[in-house]
Amino acid sequence: MKPIDLTLTISKSIPSFPGSPKPQFILWSDIKDDGYNLELLFLSSHTGTHLDAPYHFVKNGIKIHQIPLDRLIGRAILIKLKKTKNSPITKGDIILFEKKNGIIPNHSSVFLFTEWQKNLKKDNYFTQNPGLDKSAANYLVSKKINLVGIDSPSIDLGKDESFTAHHLFSKNNILIVENLINFNKISSKEFNFTILPLKLKDATGSPVRAIAS
Repeated sequence: MKPIDLTLTISKSIPSFPGSPKPQFILWSDIKDDGYNLELLFLSSHTGTHLDAPYHFVKNGIKIHQIPLDRLIGRAILIKLKKTKNSPITKGDIILFEKKNGIIPNHSSVFLFTEWQKNLKKDNYFTQNPGLDKSAANYLVSKKINLVGIDSPSIDLGKDESFTAHHLFSKNNILIVENLINFNKISSKEFNFTILPLKLKDATGSPVRAIAS
């Protein structure tokens, strides 16, 4: 399969999680005066397509720079389940997928294709997004899943102010990737993935370049 970019482009206009700063690209040097172009970046470590380290929600969780590379490169399972606003992804949804496609093995990496990404520019993108309910999160925890990715701004429902899935995954050392795109370009139910965060010391998260191949 030809490599597919699963990554949002970070720009000044990219929608940001409510309360988070908008990214800023600040001109620092230019060719005319300095002989080269250079910009400074100001942005949240959870901007755009990004990886959450367990430390994001757990005091003693591993941090971005501590994540082993073999957890960021591997084989993934794509679960397609179209969801509308405020729609939970349930344990039943995942079991139905397994009945049709086979049991998800322990320690797998799972990506959830909800089609919510098409609402990126809408006002309700961050507030009414689909996400995992507690039953689904617990089911994936029981399988000792390595990583869960989703094409919405959060692994949790937008209305879940308790961040239930985040807490369950983080305390069980499950990695989270959010704001993925282009799942519609993947025709198979399994694919190879690469998730490359910046190696930021002691950080809770990082923007990533996410690739399917």
